[in-house]
This record gives sequence, C-alpha cells and structure tokens, in this order.
Amino acid sequence: MATKDLEIPKINFTSNGDLLITPSTTSSKHDFDFFEGKWNLKNKKLKSRLSNCTEWIEFESTQEMYRILNGLGNIDNFLASFDGKPFEGMTVRLFSPETKLWSIYWADSNLGKLDPPVLGSFENKVGHFVTKDTFNDKPILVIFRWDARDVENPVWSQAFSDDNGKTWEWNWYMYMSKIK
Repeated sequence: MATKDLEIPKINFTSNGDLLITPSTTSSKHDFDFFEGKWNLKNKKLKSRLSNCTEWIEFESTQEMYRILNGLGNIDNFLASFDGKPFEGMTVRLFSPETKLWSIYWADSNLGKLDPPVLGSFENKVGHFVTKDTFNDKPILVIFRWDARDVENPVWSQAFSDDNGKTWEWNWYMYMSKIK
C-alpha cells in the first residue's frame, strides 16, 4: 500500500521552540494492537540521508512485537543483516493515559543507546510521531509514520527535516506482512 498520498500533519511549536504535540481524540492504548505477533519486512532505505541521495538499499528483515505493562506498552525486536553482519534493533512504545500520547523509543546494536522518543498518536489508522534530534551534528526533526489502514500489511516510514518541518526527506520504508 502506498503511503505517499498521506500528508504530514503541520508541526507546531511552543513560544520557546519546543514541539507542541496534541493527541487525536481517538488515541488509545490499543492503537498498536494490530502489530502484535511476527512479521516479515521488506525494507527500502536511502543509502545516505540529507545529502540529496537518490540511491536506495533494499533488504529483508523480521520483527516480533509483544505487549507489556498490561497493554500500556509494547516491545519489538527487529532482526536483519547488513553486509553479512547481524543487526538488531529494538523498539519500546509506551502509552500515557494522562496525555493520550505514545512515546516510541528506538535502540540498535550499532550504538547501544535509546534515541530520543518520537511522540504522537493515531488518527484514522494512521499514526504520526515526531521529535527533535540531531543528525551529523545538526538539529533535525524526525517523523515516524505508521500506516495501518491495511492491518495485515502495515507500512512504517521515517522522514527527516533540517528546516523545522518545511520540507521532509523520506529515508526508510518498511512494508510488512504478517507471518501466519
């Protein structure tokens, strides 16, 4: 399923420059329930980010997600191989009943640290999650999109912006299919 027809929501900032993230009215701890289980992934990743690169690397991986904290969170493990070397990523997603926002944390076997969480929620089976980060020592915005309109074949994608969200470079797509 193509996700290019989806627009990135307008990014809002507070008067002191912090991200202002408002949950959708339907945001709930059940937003990621569709993702529980085992998945095969076809990945399409830009070879180089924020450098006007147009060359894509394609590879396959697997992922398995399970719920934690009585459904207020979930964890998944992403397994792939790059240049013959094993790679493992891990995502921790936590839902705040107070703010109605999801916080999504990523760590991988290259760096061994949690990245800053992306925050957001789902609306009409599409989730957008954003954070401030750095890339090559420059400030950027990062957005994750979860397109779960087809729950048997969801698509995750990531984009970077180095101009506070005026323009975005999509740099990674994961096309998922559930393992029965």
